[in-house]
Amino acid sequence: MEATARKCMAPGTWLRRQLLPTAAGLVVAAAPWAPFGPLAPARAQGVPFNEIRALNLARNAAVLSNGGLTVYTPASCMFSTSAASNPCLISNTPEGFVYRFLGGPPGWESKGLKPTTETEIKIAPDGRRVVAILYNGPPR
Repeated sequence: MEATARKCMAPGTWLRRQLLPTAAGLVVAAAPWAPFGPLAPARAQGVPFNEIRALNLARNAAVLSNGGLTVYTPASCMFSTSAASNPCLISNTPEGFVYRFLGGPPGWESKGLKPTTETEIKIAPDGRRVVAILYNGPPR
């Protein structure tokens, strides 16, 4: 049966399926930090993952609240996950993240159009839940 399954798979797939779980286990077991205390927060491009998740969730919640990407695009700062100091992030406290940003029809920034919407949204500290949409309406 196993030989038949190997014949149906793309070249190298069977070997990867056999080695990947083993290799992943060896990496974790051999890591010098594995047996000791809590790990440092995971980071991507120097930014903690919870901050990236929070930004992505805030952007996607605004897109959904404003009709989808075919009619609404948030400000470019909501796509800058690696920015050291994102101008859209107005608060980062133990209670969560608060973002305030403008949005408009697709291409509004590059075409020099005025924004049609302002959104202020609070995201949980772990970046996995919208706590509240504090404002979503005409630019104030």
